[in-house]
Amino acid sequence: MKHLAASIAMTGALLCSGAAYAQCGDITIAGFSWQSAETLAYVDQFILKNGYDCNATVITGDTVPSITSMAEKGQPDIVPEATPSLLPALVAKALEDGRIKELGPAVIEGATSGWYIPKYVADAHPDIKTVPDALKHPDLFPAPEKPGKGGILMGPQGWGDTVVTAQIFKAFGAEDKGFVIVPTGSAAGLDGAITKAYERKEGFIAAYWSPTSLLQKYPMVRLDAGVDRDEAEWKRCTTVADCPDPKPNYWVPVPMVTLVSDKFATRSDVGPALDYLKKRNWSAGTVGGVMAWMTDNQASGADGARHFLKENQDLWTKWVPADVAEKVKSAL
Repeated sequence: MKHLAASIAMTGALLCSGAAYAQCGDITIAGFSWQSAETLAYVDQFILKNGYDCNATVITGDTVPSITSMAEKGQPDIVPEATPSLLPALVAKALEDGRIKELGPAVIEGATSGWYIPKYVADAHPDIKTVPDALKHPDLFPAPEKPGKGGILMGPQGWGDTVVTAQIFKAFGAEDKGFVIVPTGSAAGLDGAITKAYERKEGFIAAYWSPTSLLQKYPMVRLDAGVDRDEAEWKRCTTVADCPDPKPNYWVPVPMVTLVSDKFATRSDVGPALDYLKKRNWSAGTVGGVMAWMTDNQASGADGARHFLKENQDLWTKWVPADVAEKVKSAL
């Protein structure tokens, strides 16, 4: 009888588990190669799997093919972090047609590129708030191996931000003000140049972006443009490498959002999961802290997700009902 009771109990547990998965079903989540998107994908997987009993799987891929597949085939179900304004027209058309739905922000502030200076320089010179302000002081931002010149550190050729930096450099007359562009050759080269200068407490201007782990480790202040954004000029010349006559212009924050396929959004079994995804977002500071921890510990996105869930329970428990939160905590 004892064995029979145990067998019945085990069968019941399996049936209950199967019913729970059947209630939510299979969910595919796109995992991209950069830290913030990869980590958010694993946060979603962990919460959906352990809190909502979904059969959630992270599918590794690249932005354009994954979102193109979402638009054309309805898979993957979820893209936790995407920047629609940087994606092909196909995505805008899919959003317009309703084949893809935008649920809300992934990173509250969005992605923000710009020219950054070290916080210690900004604190020592509170009058330097804009690009024109900084260009008055080449002596505060010395170019490596160019005595007497100020320098603007930038990333490798082929990056959109590199094109914009070169055009802004020309538009603001930086050369005439005593500055040169300092190519760093690669993402690692740019990070290395910033790290070296920061640890020596040297002044520098760097083309960079947020959210990143580097900004968390080495606090920098984004310079304002000092001019209004001109959208027509941005398309005409600021982003066009061979345009000969750029006008002063600048980046603006770009929304980073969560996308789902219409096929997923209209399923009858994912209502609670959708409610979670609509509420779930984090700040650039929060994700930057997670990325800094990942970098220091050579951690994966799955590791970063667990670290976030353990260390930030006051945040993520607001995204889910109390009973779901308890199930997630038990699984950590």
